[in-house]
Amino acid sequence: MLFGGVAFLLGSAINGISMNVAMLIIGRLLLGVGVGFANQAVPLYLSEMAPAQLRGALNMGFQMATTIGILVAGLVNYGTATVKGGYGWRISVALAAVPTLIMTVGAIVLPDTPNSLVERGLRVEAKATLQKIRGTEDVDVELQDMIEASEASKQVRHPWQSILRREHRPHLIMAIAIPAFQQLTGINVIMFYAPVLFKTIGFGNSASLMSAVISGLVNVLATTVSIATVDKFGRRVLFFEGGVQMLVSQVAVGAILGTFFGSAGTGKLSPALANLVLTLICIYVAAFAWSWGPLGWLVPSEIFPMDIRSAGQAIVVGVNFFFTFIIAQLFLMALCHLKAGLFYLFAAFVLVMTLFVVFLVPETKGVPIEEMALVWKKHWFWKKYIPEDHVRTA
Repeated sequence: MLFGGVAFLLGSAINGISMNVAMLIIGRLLLGVGVGFANQAVPLYLSEMAPAQLRGALNMGFQMATTIGILVAGLVNYGTATVKGGYGWRISVALAAVPTLIMTVGAIVLPDTPNSLVERGLRVEAKATLQKIRGTEDVDVELQDMIEASEASKQVRHPWQSILRREHRPHLIMAIAIPAFQQLTGINVIMFYAPVLFKTIGFGNSASLMSAVISGLVNVLATTVSIATVDKFGRRVLFFEGGVQMLVSQVAVGAILGTFFGSAGTGKLSPALANLVLTLICIYVAAFAWSWGPLGWLVPSEIFPMDIRSAGQAIVVGVNFFFTFIIAQLFLMALCHLKAGLFYLFAAFVLVMTLFVVFLVPETKGVPIEEMALVWKKHWFWKKYIPEDHVRTA
């Protein structure tokens, strides 16, 4: 987290003083390094620090911070768009240093996780940290689980090879499928290109920026719903409900835009229909914000055994940003060719991923990380990959 924070600081500083495109690219690359380190470390940190019964809600603090950041960015962009002199964009990109400082200072003062301390042989320090964060002296059972998991993980010298073994097949599939599906919902089409999209369907320049702010606000509010319900109703319920809601709203948006922007359409929307499209997009954003948004980070962060945890989370982050990059590069071209059909395409992906959850994603609510192998062993499909001795070791 500290390394990522330093990269963020350098990137925001270089972007703010950029004199040419090359400096902007270098600054963005450094911001990308910071994002990569933060997305690797923060979800794992939260999952390892949280008690099992609160792990979902606490881990979703990561997604809540992300949604707040998106909302604040929208507000900053809306405000700096009116700055005279043509330097509003410098204010916008340089202000990334503010949350970066919070993250960097936090990384300095936060304690290491008990799992990390055990892994490095610092058992006394691990027990003290565990007692502090659990608020009780009685942590011997949980500490012993960590010690046994650590001892088992030390038998694995090459985690990148280990994650390819048969008993880790469920983990590898989830590490690839969940972050890929998270991006294939089309959420970044909305969040990256919301002003362009809203301007296309009839909103003016300032109105399109404000519409992006509205969708960002919905994103924040809906994430609070997920935090409040994830440890009560479980992961699968939120996955399924969010998938159905996204599917319906995307099909509806595609139908409206296809009717008015198709070959026989008028090419414009009335104010009422434009507002309806905005409402449907907000419904879609809300569904993502309490399902695939936070759960796309939560579930992978809690399913990996210690011996492949870092490798697994690295795959999750890599796959997530690979698909983010691909969708960002292809969206405008796809919009030109598919037009309203683009929403149908993403709706098809949502249908596939919802079925994937129904049949292949197990419920992990309330299960200690060190006992997660039992979840796979009880699953109708994945149980054939988990040997009995592996369950006992976990």
